[in-house]
Amino acid sequence: MRPAPDHRRVALVAVLGGFLLGFLDFVWIKYVPYPFANLGNSSAVWAVAAFAFGFWVRSGPVRAAVGAAVGLVVAVPSYYVAAALIQGDDWAVLWATTSLIWMAFGVLAGVIFGVGGVWARGSGWWRVIGTALPAAVLFAEALVQARRINHPSYGIEPLWNALINAVLGVLVVALVGRTARQRLVALATAVPLALVGFVAFRLASFG
Repeated sequence: MRPAPDHRRVALVAVLGGFLLGFLDFVWIKYVPYPFANLGNSSAVWAVAAFAFGFWVRSGPVRAAVGAAVGLVVAVPSYYVAAALIQGDDWAVLWATTSLIWMAFGVLAGVIFGVGGVWARGSGWWRVIGTALPAAVLFAEALVQARRINHPSYGIEPLWNALINAVLGVLVVALVGRTARQRLVALATAVPLALVGFVAFRLASFG
């Protein structure tokens, strides 16, 4: 088993990874065709990025939490930098209240899912919960999208977004889980966690 990365490498990946996440997220939205372009507008995808960071860190939940939070916070202004450079958006958005709110959500998601990535490499129920977390947030966002199907403002389009998120949730568990039993248990655990996540999305006015 490879040793966990040192603090300097963790810090470098957090900052550089966060910048790339935000910048490339905007590029994805602008140039990738529908319905996959909508993944760029996905809060769940950013949460999964924080999970991936924690999974890469492998040990030290505090390091994973801080690094993932830093990455998501950096990603927010990076996204708006891309918007300003590519399509001439107002630079003032970088320090607007909405940006600060997104950064605050980034800290919260970074802590939860960064630690979840470390748990996914652990043992027992910690591993199950950690493995289930990225699927749960993708499933929760799929539920938010499913609620919009046939709404006058959306029509049938949210169906494709919900299906993509659901499939991605299953794929993440398939990749992270080590055995068929672990994957099945993690998927089963992801369902009630997704309901909690759905309520959280609603309270945060994301759906």
